[in-house]
Amino acid sequence: MRIASFIHDGHSLYGLVEGDAVRSVNPGFLAKYPTLRATLEADVLAEMPEMCRTQPLLLAQVDLLPPIPAPSKILCVGLNYKKPYPVAGASPQSGGIVIFGRYDDTLVGHGAPLEMPLGEAAQTYDFEGEIVAVIGKTCRHLDAADAMSHVAGYACMNEGSVRGWQKHSIHAGKNFLASGAWGPWLTTIDEAGPIAEMQLIVRVNGIVMQDTMASKMIHDLPKLVAYLSHITQLNPGDVIATGSPDGTGGSRTPTAFLKSGDIVEVDVSRVGILRNPVAAPHD
Repeated sequence: MRIASFIHDGHSLYGLVEGDAVRSVNPGFLAKYPTLRATLEADVLAEMPEMCRTQPLLLAQVDLLPPIPAPSKILCVGLNYKKPYPVAGASPQSGGIVIFGRYDDTLVGHGAPLEMPLGEAAQTYDFEGEIVAVIGKTCRHLDAADAMSHVAGYACMNEGSVRGWQKHSIHAGKNFLASGAWGPWLTTIDEAGPIAEMQLIVRVNGIVMQDTMASKMIHDLPKLVAYLSHITQLNPGDVIATGSPDGTGGSRTPTAFLKSGDIVEVDVSRVGILRNPVAAPHD
C-alpha cells in the first residue's frame, strides 16, 4: 500500500494512493482513527483497503502533508555512507553511529515550498536525499534480527541543512523552519520490498546530484533500529532518516548550494518521488 496524509477542502485526511489518485478513509474509520499515526498505534493498517471511499480524489486536487503529520520523534543518522563531510573545519566523531533529531516543523510535505533561510544562512543551504523508515510497532531493546518486524514502511526525505550553522552545532544546522521535506507518502514494507535493493537519486533542477544504492549504508536499517531502541522507546509513526550519500552541494568543488527557485527531487525506487521548490526568503 501507498498511504498519503493530505488536506482537502480544509479537512485533514489520509488514504490509499492508487496511480494519480487517492481514496480517503471513510468518515467512520476517520472518526475512530483520525490520523495515519493513530492507525499504526491501533495496529489496524491492514483494514484500510476495505475502509476507503470508492470515489477517488486526484492527487492534483489535494495538498499532501508529511505522511505522519506529527510523529513523536524524528531521528536522523549522520555519516552513514562513505563520503567527505561537507562542513569545512568540522567533523563529527567517527567510528560509531551518529544520531541527531529534527523538529516536526522543519519538514514540509511533497510539493510544499522549502523556506530559504535569511541572511548569511542562505549562503550554505544544502540538500540531502535520504530513505526514511517509519516505525509501525512500539519497541524497546530490540535485537537487529527482530528490528524489521517493527518497521511499517518507507518514504523519501530531503533533509535540508544549513552547513554554516552546523559549525555551531549539528542541531542548529538541521532545524531551520521548513528547511526540509518528507513524503510523498508511506509505502508499506510489503510493497516496497527490501531496503537494500532501493536506489536513491537526488536531482536539482533535473540534474542528478546524488545516486546510490541503500546497500551501501555503513550501518544497515536493522542495526539502526536496534541501536535507537536501546536509547529510547520507538513509537508507531516515529521517523528514522537513514543518512545521505555523497554529492550534496557542500561536498562539491565548487559548492552547489540551493537557491530560490530551485526544484529538489528525491527519488527512491519502489517508494516514490518527493519534489519541492525552494521559495524566496521571507521574514
